[in-house]
Amino acid sequence: MWCRFPLVHPAATCYIVFVAGKKKRCLLINPWIYDFAAYDFWLKPLGLLYLASFLRENGCEIAFLDCLNPLHPALPSEGRIKASKRTPSGRGSLPKEFITRPEALTSIPRRYKRYGISPDIFRDDLRAEERPEVVLVTSMMTYWYPGVFSVIRQVRDVFPGVPVVLGGIYTTLCREHAARCAGADYVLPGEGELSLARLLRDLFNDEPAFDIRDKDLDDLPYPAFDLMPVKDQFPIMTSRGCPFRCTYCASHLLSSRFTFRDPIRVVDEIDHWHHRYGIRNFSFYDDALLIQARQRAVPMMREVIRRGLDCDFHCPNGLHLRGITAEVGRLLYRSRFRTIRFGLETVCAKRQSETGGKVTNEELRSAVAYLTEAGYRPEDIGVYLLCGLPDQAAGEIRESVDLVKSYGARPILAEFSPIPGTPIWEDALRVSPYPIAEEPLFHNNTLLPCRSDSLTPETFQDLKRRCRA
Repeated sequence: MWCRFPLVHPAATCYIVFVAGKKKRCLLINPWIYDFAAYDFWLKPLGLLYLASFLRENGCEIAFLDCLNPLHPALPSEGRIKASKRTPSGRGSLPKEFITRPEALTSIPRRYKRYGISPDIFRDDLRAEERPEVVLVTSMMTYWYPGVFSVIRQVRDVFPGVPVVLGGIYTTLCREHAARCAGADYVLPGEGELSLARLLRDLFNDEPAFDIRDKDLDDLPYPAFDLMPVKDQFPIMTSRGCPFRCTYCASHLLSSRFTFRDPIRVVDEIDHWHHRYGIRNFSFYDDALLIQARQRAVPMMREVIRRGLDCDFHCPNGLHLRGITAEVGRLLYRSRFRTIRFGLETVCAKRQSETGGKVTNEELRSAVAYLTEAGYRPEDIGVYLLCGLPDQAAGEIRESVDLVKSYGARPILAEFSPIPGTPIWEDALRVSPYPIAEEPLFHNNTLLPCRSDSLTPETFQDLKRRCRA
């Protein structure tokens, strides 16, 4: 996963375990987004909700606060906040308020926003909570850390002395920055099961009753979706990690190995949430949903069709084009995959090879043909193209846009964000005019922080118009 979309990766969130004994109260918080632009593409804090279910298995009481709640009952009274607009499928805009840009971004001529509920609403919600034994805060994009820091400061004010644990994507990718600047008592990067278990042994002198070490993904309890204040769609995890090692992608940093669930068990979970809450829209943010498709995606889709589930499915993060065959195309269409996006990134054969070799232009052409034959329209088949890679000329992007359109698909520009620890990071350090190693705010893809001189702001706008034409 190269963080095309904001989501809390299930493998990058800290996991905590307790013994079943005296109830321990744990407060879990999904923080604000601070950015120039943000949109809810079927966003839910999946990792945090898995964490909640693990804690419950060990006898904990769970409280959950979602700073991104688009339908918080107190929002209508906040005149400064622009209300969100939702679609029936579960995506939409987020509540937002214009705020002052961080000092590092004062030269950027764009308006900066806080996405989510207001700080006053959040503080009222905090004060209404019973004092917890521990507070866990997750994190998403590296350049969204101001929202994380703000949450931690408010928690400190309302619950002085309560330990604060920080995990998630930002913590994993920018460990030293988080440890130095976040203000948390404990910063736990990576998958974190063993380190966090040891931490809580120190805090509470407890041993886990439900230990998640060496568990198969199918052994994990379902995420605690009941905690979500808005139940319009649910994300479903079918796998963790990715067998590819694309140079721009952080998937292998967030999940050290590629593991996956039994496809029938995945459909069992979809069926469960559909019948329990009437959920009709489900999203997949897996990095490798179509890898080993005959063993995984194909039986999953066949089972959805066999059960006649009245559900729609969305894949906003980018599927592997190499997994598309005539059969897979037909099954995607018949099982009602309404939103399909694919990661091509570039049509330059040399760059395709240098960045990982996950797909070729011929595989794009054949995949689009199979999908069109299955019933998808060109506007349904979204193909992501990376824009602003180190040393990437504007002409390469233009050529990519034109080729995707000529094959009968819809090109979607995805601005490149440099990610610490990826193979391309050294190239990013070499070309970026920003101090990206010292300040994660400059990872923001809105800045096109690694663009070449040929990719001027005017050229970029022209490319976006070219995609829409």
